[in-house]
Amino acid sequence: MIDIRPVAQAISKLSVAMGGLMLLPAAVDWSMGDPNWRAFLASACGTVVLGLMTMLATRGGGGRLQIEQAFLLTTGLWMVLPVLGAIPFVLGAPGASWTDAMFESMSGMTTTGATAFRKLDGLPLGTHLWRGILQWAGGLGIVVVAMVFLPIMRVGGMQFFKSEGFDTMGKVMPRAGQIAAEMAQLYLGITIACALAYAALGMGGFDAVMHALTTCSTGGFGRYDASFVPFIGPIEYAASFFTILASLPFVRMLQLAHGDPGPIWRDSQIRTYLGIIAAICGLIMAYEAAWREVAPSFDLLREVIFNVVTIISGTGFASADVTQWGHLPFVLLVLAGLIGGCTGSTVCSIKVFRYQVLFEALRGQLVQMHSPHRVRPLRLQGRRLDAEVVNSVMAFFTLFVLTFGVLIVALALSGLHSRTALTAAWTAIANVGPIWGPEVTANGGVAAFPETSKWLMILGMYLGRLELITVLVVLLPRFWRQ
Repeated sequence: MIDIRPVAQAISKLSVAMGGLMLLPAAVDWSMGDPNWRAFLASACGTVVLGLMTMLATRGGGGRLQIEQAFLLTTGLWMVLPVLGAIPFVLGAPGASWTDAMFESMSGMTTTGATAFRKLDGLPLGTHLWRGILQWAGGLGIVVVAMVFLPIMRVGGMQFFKSEGFDTMGKVMPRAGQIAAEMAQLYLGITIACALAYAALGMGGFDAVMHALTTCSTGGFGRYDASFVPFIGPIEYAASFFTILASLPFVRMLQLAHGDPGPIWRDSQIRTYLGIIAAICGLIMAYEAAWREVAPSFDLLREVIFNVVTIISGTGFASADVTQWGHLPFVLLVLAGLIGGCTGSTVCSIKVFRYQVLFEALRGQLVQMHSPHRVRPLRLQGRRLDAEVVNSVMAFFTLFVLTFGVLIVALALSGLHSRTALTAAWTAIANVGPIWGPEVTANGGVAAFPETSKWLMILGMYLGRLELITVLVVLLPRFWRQ
């Protein structure tokens, strides 16, 4: 029988921390004279009390987590914390239904960025700050999970990075807890730098902080219904830079911070990711000039770079209507959203690493067919790819495609237009953010969707953020019998 006390202990401590974070938007609204602070204070008190009661009920349950408990902790965190995070949206502004509040909170914690609120412009500052905090906390959480838990749990090929996180850095940071702490410091430092850059380029103080939270988490929640349109200009370059930075493996940036720049330059995943961005931007610019006869300009280049980066990273900010670029650019952007950034970062979707494994496995198979007696080990980044890693990645690809297809059908059956169902499934399972279709509201949200569609998307966001296999393993009866 699995002892769930260590899992409950960890979740309860993070619940108390979440309750403490609710005091920040409460303080902002109180300072602005907005009565919405009462909703945050009540939510904070209830969350802290619940967390403390759970801690007391499970005391003595600490200690080292087993693999089964790691699965439960990972799946439980993104189930419990979004529920708690939704409470202020119900008790306070915008006075959302539980479905809309849960959608917003799950979209925040999974750093998806789709919204269920009809009107963002008039919401209190505290509500906007809470949306930003949810995404920032979710981004930090997934970095720690990706580099500490998933390699141990052997999910989606992440065991390839087990030695990367603990052996390569062993002389500097020998313990997983220390690695997580250093990642948090790096994440905070990037966020502060982003906020300062935004402020220096003309954003207001609050906007700079809120958008820094949602940029560095590659989440994409904005304060305005027009998304990033109010900030068109040089700020787009800053946003693109920090979004790309947050899309790189945090382990590499930590190695750089500790005086070892070599790994970040040698990492083929980083080079491939930057190459994909450059290729997509180049193709779109060429298409605009050749087929739509749009004169190339620095303004167009800035617009293309920003929107390509924000979609491939799953951030979801928008400074232009990309559907007006033409059919080829739109298809390229959808495909970019299914690629994602680098493993071990805040980004979502399939990620570059898994495509590298897939193509290496395909190349190895072709070589084997041409020369059956030739022995050619599969290699990536100078390291041998074990069959376990390849099989894990293949399983992830299969589950991703199947889940994506099932979600499209389910959303269509729930009453959505086929185009809406396709892009809603895309944005949910890949945690990208944008949705296009006749049911989408003026601010790109899902407020007009049927409740069934919203809950299907909540499930899709949850599965996509936790790498699918993590959740499905817990649902197996065999998992609970061991």
